[in-house]
Amino acid sequence: MRNIMNTSLRLLLIILIPILFSCATTQQEQVESKDANTYHQLAITHLQKGDFNQAILYFNKAIALDPTNPMFYSNRGVAYAAKGRNDRAISDWTKGLEIDPKDSLAYSNRGRTFCVMKQYDKAISDLDKALEINPGDFAAYNERGIAYAEKGQYDLALSDFNKAIELNPNFGKAHNNRKRLLRRYKN
Repeated sequence: MRNIMNTSLRLLLIILIPILFSCATTQQEQVESKDANTYHQLAITHLQKGDFNQAILYFNKAIALDPTNPMFYSNRGVAYAAKGRNDRAISDWTKGLEIDPKDSLAYSNRGRTFCVMKQYDKAISDLDKALEINPGDFAAYNERGIAYAEKGQYDLALSDFNKAIELNPNFGKAHNNRKRLLRRYKN
């Protein structure tokens, strides 16, 4: 009798679990499919977890529903950059800037990515624009300092590292970059 009950319970669970999950998924998809912001929030959640592929899929869905929201492109650019797909990231930030040319974060992210790609003139140009829009962006000063240092423009690099530290005295990256630069200066 006990074996029959255990077997019946297992069969019931085998049948019910997929049904319950499929119903939950269907309801969730119906709600999500109506709202680009819901997809965007799901994408952000996956981005924060480091699940970049899933984040990109949800950003794609948000963009399909609302292709005029620059934040969707900007955040998908972050996911692409995290995957090392820098050309796709730059493309997304460029698209976002076409929609909102005052998005300092998009300029800053694109500039940072140009710096990673060793395209220092483009990096400096974008970081200049980011700082025109948001002069308090200490991270942009730091990144532009890196680009200047890589180009051998050490005085400009030092000035940017100092400005980043002035704006945020606890920003360790700027302190470290300034130390490295001053060591390089001495040699």
